[in-house]
Amino acid sequence: MRLILVGPPGAGKGTQATRLVAKHGIPQLSTGDMLRAAVAAGTPIGLQAKAVMDAGGLVSDDIVVGIIRDRIAEPDAQKGFILDGFPRTLAQAEALQEMLAGKGIGLDAVIELRVDQSKLVSRIINRAEETKAAGLPVRKDDDPEVFKQRLEAYNRDTAVVIPYYEGNGLLTVIDGMQPIDAVTAAIADVLSKLDESVEVR
Repeated sequence: MRLILVGPPGAGKGTQATRLVAKHGIPQLSTGDMLRAAVAAGTPIGLQAKAVMDAGGLVSDDIVVGIIRDRIAEPDAQKGFILDGFPRTLAQAEALQEMLAGKGIGLDAVIELRVDQSKLVSRIINRAEETKAAGLPVRKDDDPEVFKQRLEAYNRDTAVVIPYYEGNGLLTVIDGMQPIDAVTAAIADVLSKLDESVEVR
């Protein structure tokens, strides 16, 4: 089972990915974590990434896709994986598709958690106010201005991967405004239909 979860910040991707990991025993692949692990392990691609980061540059799509290629070859990813936070751009989506095709594998599904973005902003503002009222520090991601910037970046760069995957017949849209357990159940329903179609083939 090879999945991508897409949706804006605050849509609940991390929560759902954690539940999928626990249920299916497949790893959640975060590009940030994979980059740090590759650099720490001193792999050839990790050394390339380190050189770029040490110079203050942004790691290229080729390097990130190379790190994903190495990671999905590891034993724990043989049953599948969940990509969260990647691809962030159309170029990354195309590079990922090409890399997987080169391995003779493909994605099983791309699940979009679709949400009302205006309500997301209100939710973050309320959460920040409640945190301040409790005398606790507000997480950087919960700062309303930071959140709005992340939302703008998502709409500008990442939302374009949705029609790309829709065109490939891989996209399923789930209402991310439902309660968390309802979203989990909707994802489980999508995946059970995938399993059935595999059995039919």
